[in-house]
Amino acid sequence: MTLGTRSAALGRRGGVDPDVAEQLGFTVHDVVQDLRGDVAAVRLPLPIEGADDAEASRARLLAQLDEHLLPRLAELSSPALVVLAGSTGAGKSTIFNSLLRGDISDAGVLRPTTREPVVGVHPRDRATLKAGPVTELARVVEHEGVPRGTALLDAPDLDSFVSQNRSTAGKLLEGADLWLFVTTAARYGDALPWEALDRARERGASVAIVLNRVGEDDLATIRGDLNARMRERGMTDTPLFVIPDVGPHEGLLDTTLVAGIGRWLAMMAGPERSRTVVVRTLKGALKVLPDWVEGLVEAVDAQGAAARELRRVIDVVVPDAEAVARATITAGTAGGSQVSARFAELVASRRIDRVTVRDGVVRATKRAGRARSEALAPLREESRRAAERSLAAAGARTEERLRAELAGPGAPAAGAAVAPSGTERGRTRQDWAAEQAAAWVAEADRLVAGLGAEDGDAGTDTPESVDAAAAQGARRAFGDAGLATLLLAAALGNEDSARLLGRVLDDAVDDLVRPLRSDLADRTALAVAAEARSVQSALEIPALADDAAATLRVRLAELRRLT
Repeated sequence: MTLGTRSAALGRRGGVDPDVAEQLGFTVHDVVQDLRGDVAAVRLPLPIEGADDAEASRARLLAQLDEHLLPRLAELSSPALVVLAGSTGAGKSTIFNSLLRGDISDAGVLRPTTREPVVGVHPRDRATLKAGPVTELARVVEHEGVPRGTALLDAPDLDSFVSQNRSTAGKLLEGADLWLFVTTAARYGDALPWEALDRARERGASVAIVLNRVGEDDLATIRGDLNARMRERGMTDTPLFVIPDVGPHEGLLDTTLVAGIGRWLAMMAGPERSRTVVVRTLKGALKVLPDWVEGLVEAVDAQGAAARELRRVIDVVVPDAEAVARATITAGTAGGSQVSARFAELVASRRIDRVTVRDGVVRATKRAGRARSEALAPLREESRRAAERSLAAAGARTEERLRAELAGPGAPAAGAAVAPSGTERGRTRQDWAAEQAAAWVAEADRLVAGLGAEDGDAGTDTPESVDAAAAQGARRAFGDAGLATLLLAAALGNEDSARLLGRVLDDAVDDLVRPLRSDLADRTALAVAAEARSVQSALEIPALADDAAATLRVRLAELRRLT
């Protein structure tokens, strides 16, 4: 079934004029509806060059879909909407009232004059004027003077000093089938009229221009200049209506002054003729949609490219940071002077190194072991704090490096937006380091608990080099907590602790210290990874995925097939 045949069938089934369905195709509504959802879902989170412009374009595309295309595609039989638009003081309301020969829309010298938009519709067309953006924003007035098949709307000033008026005017223009743009001999050269007309051309809208208040002496010059400007913009077929300057006046303009506009509106009168305008504007809007969507696709792709570069920078930083963090631990310098000072203090005050060894086994009572274990408690806490400092320092160094690479000189686009901020992460890092340090101390306790156990009861990772009798003697001499403390201090690089352990455990010390040191090194590597994740998480979102623009590309292909 061809698009046209299918459209006609759908039109008959839905109770809509099949000729209209044939002209546009009901499948277009489905495509545009799907497009609207995909455009609304687009996110441009990285502040790269062009992102603000792309977001503004996305917002305008959504407005065009919501205010015009979808409502119009859903109800093709509704009257063609003709919006009178222009800048402050252009005389829109006076022209509106003069066309309908009644004081329907406020007109005067007080600005802004048009506080409430007014849409005039013929009484016999009122039932077909469906609820939507226009009826929500404007007061609907039934008037016999409005040509059948059209709705004439007086919009607020595009440059109103009231922001809500400007916003309303923009929304009404997005919903228009035809723009009747009103300017004056004094202001037609301003940027605003041409920006508005460019917007109309971008979205494929039909346009007519009213040049108001033109003096007789200036008519030929101004008309020629305006026509030249229109030709430069490819608007050679745009109707131009000129209203002469009648000086200060109140009330309606003479009918002869607006007769040309009235005839033009009458020419579009009737369902069939107005439908032609509707369809032409719809087709124009649909024709420019692919360019808008393609621009959005490019913006999404640019976001993905920026995210890939940021990930590349992170992937370079992390391995180096991990290597530095591990080296600090494996070099045996993590304990620093604090652990050494604490051990020396305990030797001097509590004589913890005074142990007797016979035949390779420490000779001590359990009571003496409990005393030494108690005495070693400050060294245990100092070792825990040293591990915590090492873990936090590994994270802090990684954060500094990431910040330098992402937000420093020569940083990639949007790097500063994802670079770690410091304060909040610092608190999280410290809490995490404290948890990991406590877990590392518990690992030492677990290791000691398996020393000297009977075959089958020992921990599976207990080194074979550890003599069971020597291990039991060491546990008796220092207590389990005390022996674990000496292992912790030795793993941090305290040689005095290592020598004392060597006296009671002989060559097995290295086999016990090594796994503890390796465990702490692994935890510092995790600290580095945690810092990287705090940045990577900002990049691991659907909007920055490699296929983020995939659905938009599908819609783009559908639009190109339809247009």
